[in-house]
Amino acid sequence: MIIELTDKNFSETVASGKVIIDFWADWCGPCRVIAPIVEEIARERADIVFGKVNVDDYPELAGKHGVMSIPTLLFMKDGKVVDTSIGAVSKSAILNKLAAL
Repeated sequence: MIIELTDKNFSETVASGKVIIDFWADWCGPCRVIAPIVEEIARERADIVFGKVNVDDYPELAGKHGVMSIPTLLFMKDGKVVDTSIGAVSKSAILNKLAAL
């Protein structure tokens, strides 16, 4: 399951556990490429929380987390960013970063 994140639920969603945040936008081609990959991993990994932030709707969240290009994936553990991925990447690249969490 993927949670749509807003400025109201972001902090509590990432506060504990393993979380992947996808910063994206409707108009972004690479975002559309990576979306099905993230959705597939979310179905396979119930132990990880997956969230999406639309940067057009919540630019302040993107700015606060240093997102300058999309898609950007933040890999978080217990509220702290431990890794990032920028651009359309493969499923194996995402899984490798997950293994490091």
